[in-house]
Amino acid sequence: MLHPSYTDLMKVVNSEVEEGNEPVVSSRYSIVMATSKRARQLISGDEALIEGYEGKKPLSVAVEELDQAKIKILNEDEDYPEEQEFENQEFENQELESQDSEEQNDEEQDDEQ
Repeated sequence: MLHPSYTDLMKVVNSEVEEGNEPVVSSRYSIVMATSKRARQLISGDEALIEGYEGKKPLSVAVEELDQAKIKILNEDEDYPEEQEFENQEFENQELESQDSEEQNDEEQDDEQ
């Protein structure tokens, strides 16, 4: 049996939703997608937000982070926090710079031939 259960995780995620408002998560699919995305972030090198994660699989860490409300699932309407937007923008800029340098290297190689 999975602990915490999907139902427990959905309660944690929807705990901040005011009565009468639409819940953030209404299906197990949303929980699975959120935890798998977080697990991929952990695999790529992000720091875990919980203590005692050493030796645990990334998906188990992601589930625990969600259960302890260390991560938040956002509605499609909600924006990411500014800090996260900055990190994403910085990553995009680095990606563009690396593509530019690859194109320059390709052009230089073509010129040499």
